[in-house]
Formats: sequence, C-alpha cells, structure tokens
Amino acid sequence: MTGKIDPNWIQGVGGSTRWETHYDGRTMLCYTERPASLTEMLADCVRRFPDRPAIVEDGTLTYRDLDRIVTGLATGLSRLGVGKGSAVAVLMTNRWQVLATVFACARLGAVSLPLSARLAQTEVEFMLSDSATSVILFESRLANILPDWGAVPSLKHRVCVDGTPDGALPFDDIVVEGDPVPSVQVEEEDTTILLYTSGTTGKPKGATLTHLGIVHSALTFPRCFGLDENDRAMVAVPLSHVTGLVGVALSILAVGGCAVLMRESFQRHAFLELASRERITFSILVPTIYSLIAMMPELDDCDLSSWRIGGFGGAPMPVATIERIAEKLPNLLLLNAYGATETTSPTTAMPLSEWRGHMDSVGKVVPCGHVRVVDEDGQEVPPGEPGELMISGPMVVPGYLNRPDANAAEFVDGYWRSGDIGSMNADGFVRVFDRRKEMINRGGFKVFSAEVENKLNLHDSVLECAVVGVPDPVLGERVHAYVVARDGYAIDEEVLRAYCTAQMSDYKRPETYTIMADPLPRNNNGKVQKRQLREALVN
Repeated sequence: MTGKIDPNWIQGVGGSTRWETHYDGRTMLCYTERPASLTEMLADCVRRFPDRPAIVEDGTLTYRDLDRIVTGLATGLSRLGVGKGSAVAVLMTNRWQVLATVFACARLGAVSLPLSARLAQTEVEFMLSDSATSVILFESRLANILPDWGAVPSLKHRVCVDGTPDGALPFDDIVVEGDPVPSVQVEEEDTTILLYTSGTTGKPKGATLTHLGIVHSALTFPRCFGLDENDRAMVAVPLSHVTGLVGVALSILAVGGCAVLMRESFQRHAFLELASRERITFSILVPTIYSLIAMMPELDDCDLSSWRIGGFGGAPMPVATIERIAEKLPNLLLLNAYGATETTSPTTAMPLSEWRGHMDSVGKVVPCGHVRVVDEDGQEVPPGEPGELMISGPMVVPGYLNRPDANAAEFVDGYWRSGDIGSMNADGFVRVFDRRKEMINRGGFKVFSAEVENKLNLHDSVLECAVVGVPDPVLGERVHAYVVARDGYAIDEEVLRAYCTAQMSDYKRPETYTIMADPLPRNNNGKVQKRQLREALVN
C-alpha cells in the first residue's frame, strides 16, 4: 500500500482495525467490531436504549417506537411486492418517514432511494426509471413532480404520507400491525441505499451505498467527533443528501443518540429556535449557514450552550465567522470535513484538538480511509504538492448503477478518482483546492478557484462568492468573481480589488466582478452551479 496512514489516528480514534478484501478484490482497512448491516445497527440500539429518543420531528419517537414502525412498514411494503433487490423511492422533506423507510427497506434486503424535494418532474422520472423503482412514498405537496401514471413502467404503487391524492395509498394503511415479515439475509456488500449524484456535467449517476460503507461511515463520525447516546444531532441539510442522511442522521442513530429533524428548507430563525429548544450538541452545515447564524442579533437571546460540535464541509471557514462564533458560542468546536456521495460522506475529518492550527485544511483521512495524491500520469506527488485526490476504503461505493463506462473511468485499482485537486502534507493534513474541471488556466498559470474564493470570503463585506474562468482570446481564460454581500454591507468593487492585490498573486486576482443581490445558484444538493455562472458570462 502507498500513501500515508497515521496509526495513531486509526487506533486512537477508530478503534481496532484489520485488512479485508471486498468488492471483487479491493483490499482495505475495516473496523474489526461493527454491525453487519443497517438492520443489526438499529437492533443493537433498540436493545440498549429502547426508551431513549431516536427521532424528534412531529413529536418524538423512541427507539422502541421506531422499531415498531419499521417492522410494520417492512410488512406493508412486502405485501406491495417489495423484496430483496427492489427499489423504493422516498420523495419528501426531512420527515421521520424517510428514516423509517430506509430501515424498513434494509430489513427486506431492498434498496431505498431518497429523492430531493427540489427535483424537477423529468429528473424524478429519470431516477425512478433508471433504478426500476416499484414503490414511491411521497409528500402531498410534491405530488406535482411525480411522473405521469404509466411513464415509469416499473412503478406500481404510490404511497402518500400526509394525504390521499388520486390513486395513492395512505401511509398509515401500509404500516401493518401483527406478524412481522422475517428479515431477509443480506450481505455487507449488498446495496441498501441509492443516491444520485448532482449531475453537474451530465445525467445524474446512482451511487450504490452498501451496508459495509454506511456502517463504517456511521461509526466514523461518532468516533472522530466523540459522539455517544447523550448527543442530539440537528439534521438541517436534506435527508436526500449523503451528509444529512449518513453524516448526521445515521451517524447519531448508530450510537443511540437523537436525530432532530428540521423539516423545511434552512431558515435562520427556525434553526435557532429548534436548536435551542432541543438542546442540540452536533450538526454538519455549510460554512455560509454558520456565517448567517453568526450575524444574527437573536443569537444573544438563544441558549445554545449544549452545542459543542459544528461540522462543516469541504471549504475552509472564514476567519471572521470563526471569531464571531467563538465570541458568541465559546463551547462550539468548528470542525471541517470532506467527502462525497461516492465516499458515503466522510473522507477526512478535523481532529478535535487541532482545528485552530489548521484552518486551511479539511482534516486528516478518516480511520480506515486512504488517500493518494497523484499527478496527471497517476504518479504520487511529494507531500504538500497539488494533485488529484484518489480515495479508497470501506466507505467508498463499489460503483454506479447501470454505468459501466463511468465505473471503468472513475474507479481505478481500488480507488475512486474524486476529480478534486488537493494536497496532503507530511503530517497527514489534507487541503482541497478545486475541482479538476474548474481549475482556471490563465496564460499557463493554474488558478485554483477555491483558493481565490477562500481569500474573498475573509472580507467582512462578502457573504459568499464563486470564482470562474471566462474565455479570453489571448490568455485562454481570465478570472471572474461573483460576489454576494453580507446583510447590511454594500460591496465596493474597488475595495475588493485593493484587498485582492494585498492578498494574492497578480494572476490569481479577479479581473472582473459581478455583484449579486440574490444567493448563488445551486443544484438540488446545494452545490454552486458554476457551469450556469460561466454560461451567463459568454451569452
């Protein structure tokens, strides 16, 4: 094996590990002691913590309650023809029924498919057809984005969780009390959740999340961040996204803690009220949300003293935000992490004691994970040098559904090609600079847009920004910045130019700006749509 593995990080945080072979020949480190499936993971918590709260949403479900509902739902789904290998879609906001369906499908050996509430009808139709979904559970207000009857031949049943639209079965009618259906024998390598990638460069691809990968990821976050049954996690990102589903919800349920679901799209005031009332201790949010929270005057009136772990993903946190939050919430540790749908959420996590000294890093590779940094020829680069991040481990999915072309191109020698450009220093700290496809070539100089964005985000007037390359007949590309102002600030372009002159090399500085009043455009998974921004510049 090549690359850097830190044995102290593995043994000190992850517990005992051993080498195993999975997915037709991939050799990887795995946790020695682990549940064999999602079903076994839930059963362990039901046995140990039957009367502790498992989910808070519209009321509270204990682990005993959740197990009873999952048992009845599995029976009802089986009577609708769902069995091993069947696909069951879930189209709704953050409701407890999403998690109940995930566990019910796992018990049947079926595959659950959480769908974003922000999808268009054509996108829903594609995903249901591609996955051969036979049953969909949905929220009544999203009925308008369901495919027309007959458009997806495999789709036989529609189940509504909060009403009875034409042709749909009520959710309560399929939760069957009585003799439970026997659990189906499943293997760790069986797919149990299907999540479609955002499709920024083409049609979405269905990443096949297995019991093996989900269990490892669900154990990794608690072990890295020190979570246990006393913790209460705020799920404020969609359960249709790998971060909300695996990184937060299943991770807290793996240790017997409580998942507090924020049903609607993120609203600052609702978040603070819910976080305070439910005494949350753990969250994973995007840096922009922390910036919005830090600026709220109401923060002084909320009791958030229990909130101790604030995870965030991918990009460094602006120092100004860190300082504001440190003043308002001194008990809160802000811990960067990095991952993807294909890595079942975590690839790196910031060690608890080292975040202040490594604010430009996304942390160290998680226990059992492995990262190689390679050049364009696939050769490893020296520590600290940039290259593409190649990721392996039990959390990496075996591949995409029905996409042999993408599997051959993106999964190489047991590693997933992330497409991200980053580096790893001699101490094992990883930095992420840019997507390979979004790196700007200005007259032969490589400009990492994320590096420029991180600098701009440090300016007091900037809430968020996106840097893209605009075509240029002489230099090939020039650097352009889209900038959104913080509440109460006006963006002065000349002030930003002077700031960038002091902060970065001349070839990295944005030469032109677009000052935006509205938030940056994002896809259904919350990623900034840079292709849309680039197209706006050339049209």
